[in-house]
Amino acid sequence: MAQHNAGATLVAASIIGASIIAGSLLVRFSLDRVVAGLGALQGTIETAAGPEPARDRQAERPSRPDPRRRYTVATQDAPVRGDPDAKLAIVAFSDFECPFCSRVNPTLLQILDEYEGKVRLVFKHLPLRIHPRAPAAHAAAEAAHRQGKFWEMHDKIFADQRRMSPERYREYARELGLDLERFDRDVESTEVTDRIDAEVAEASRLGVGGTPSFFINGRFLSGAVPADSFRALIDEELGTG
Repeated sequence: MAQHNAGATLVAASIIGASIIAGSLLVRFSLDRVVAGLGALQGTIETAAGPEPARDRQAERPSRPDPRRRYTVATQDAPVRGDPDAKLAIVAFSDFECPFCSRVNPTLLQILDEYEGKVRLVFKHLPLRIHPRAPAAHAAAEAAHRQGKFWEMHDKIFADQRRMSPERYREYARELGLDLERFDRDVESTEVTDRIDAEVAEASRLGVGGTPSFFINGRFLSGAVPADSFRALIDEELGTG
């Protein structure tokens, strides 16, 4: 008799357990349907409201410069290579740690040689956030500029981008015969920092977000492009194209 009762109890327990599991599954299924229904309702509301306007999505950053437009770029007191009185200016926003800036430098020298007396190169600071060693390099170059040796420092830094460091820049300053005490002061000065920051801000206002970026008589040209790309714009500006 006891054995019969134990078997009955076991059967009853199995039935109750199965009922609980089935109930749980039913509740879960119902909750899933409710969540899915809410998701669908949200999608319907968003569709009815329409997509976010493109101008709002782009409001946080300026648009890329338009190559068809002519922009005004400040050049006062900026380093100039070539004839400072040349009719046409190539304004270069550059980053000392950028490999593409290094790659385009020989092309720029070639252009200056081909258009000697007609074209000048103007350097503008644009150390990018992705290049942690760039700010110190730009400070060193600007400090050298204040002693008339910008391009010499420029060339030394670009010649060995793998070993960029403040110690190297100070060694370059010694090799260039700079007043080291003045160089050290200028590297740390707010005047140098403010100059660099102002040019970074100008690049942002123009919509420039990468290096190298150029403005040829105010017309935008982007990247480490071949010499022919420079020639096409220069010849057009000089009226010889």
